Formats: sequence, structure tokens, C-alpha cells
Amino acid sequence: MKAQAVIFDMDGVLVDSEPFGFEAMRRMVARYGLGYSEEENAEFLGRTTLESCRILKARHGLPDAAETLADFYIEGMLAQIDEGPVPMPGVPDVLERVRARGYRLALASSAELRVIHANLTALALGPLFEAVVSGTQVARGKPAPDVFLLAADRLAVPPDRCLVIEDSRNGLLAAKAAGMTCAVVPCAHTRHQDFREADHRLAALPDLLTLL
Repeated sequence: MKAQAVIFDMDGVLVDSEPFGFEAMRRMVARYGLGYSEEENAEFLGRTTLESCRILKARHGLPDAAETLADFYIEGMLAQIDEGPVPMPGVPDVLERVRARGYRLALASSAELRVIHANLTALALGPLFEAVVSGTQVARGKPAPDVFLLAADRLAVPPDRCLVIEDSRNGLLAAKAAGMTCAVVPCAHTRHQDFREADHRLAALPDLLTLL
């Protein structure tokens, strides 16, 4: 491939954190006596925490500010990460092998920086990435391209020389809007999503090595 850099999403790609996210959101919504389904959760995969909380606040008329809801969610995520995050199959081996082949690595996630760094620290992945970008650092979250464009800018690599690894439709749309090649690795929570715009569809992260 012509790629010079590989930009990874985190949740569902590097860390099996989607169950953590669902449980944290379920507990947050339960504070207000409401239920939270897998179907509703699927709508928010790839979106920033604050954007998801704004939607939930408007939809259910929740009394607290979206920022307060986001804090409840983040506290729940960090508590679960403290118990030990679960790496996806192939992590960290795939990252190390991609880097050894001369590719620049970046992480671009919709998650809060505190959550990103907690995962990277717990799994000792931080040193593998030259750039780490959170959706909270840009004006627009996925499916807008901002987070990927910032990652490419920090690497000083043109967008058309970046390969994005994603697991959600929102992430795929963001990568394509950024003018980047995108390989999707659907996780258990996103397999039903529409990935027709993807350049590549991988069964598992280790299959990435066949593209590079």
C-alpha cells in the first residue's frame, strides 16, 4: 500500500471496551430511572461522550447538564478500566509489527483523553504511538473527519497516505471524509452496521498485516 501512517481507533479495535461503555452508560441513565438498550447504544458508537450525552439529555429530558452526564459516564469507565482493560486479539503484537515495518502510528479516538491514557497505560501501549488524539480536542466528532485530520497533521503525513483502522460506521465515515483509506474490523457490537464504503474489511486485527 502507499500508506505511510496507520491511524487506529481505540474502542473495539485495540481494546474490547464496548461492553465497558455500554455498562457505564446504562448506569448513568439508570440514575434517572431509565433503561438503556443495546440498540440505543449502537447509535452512539464512535461518537464523543459529550455528544452522546447531549442527545440523551434532549431525548429523555434529563435534568442535569450534558457535561454532568459525561462526568458520570467517565467515572464509570475509569472504574472499570482500573479493574483491567481487555486488549483485542493481536494487541500489542500487530502494533509492534506494523511499526517495525516502518509505518508511523497514531491513535484517534472519540473517547476522553483521561480514558484513552488510562487504557494505554494499563496495556503499556503508549510508547507505540507518535500521536494520540481525542475527539474532545476537535470541533466536530466522528462522523466528521476532524479527529483523523488532526492525527495526520501531528504526524506530518498527508491524509491520502494514511490508513485508518475502524470498527464503527461513524468512524468509517469520518475516515472517508478525511480523504483516507479505511479498513474496518467490525467487533461484536458493530457487525450489523453498513460498511459498504470501506476500502477493506478484515475479520480480525492480525489480518491488517496482509495489507501492509
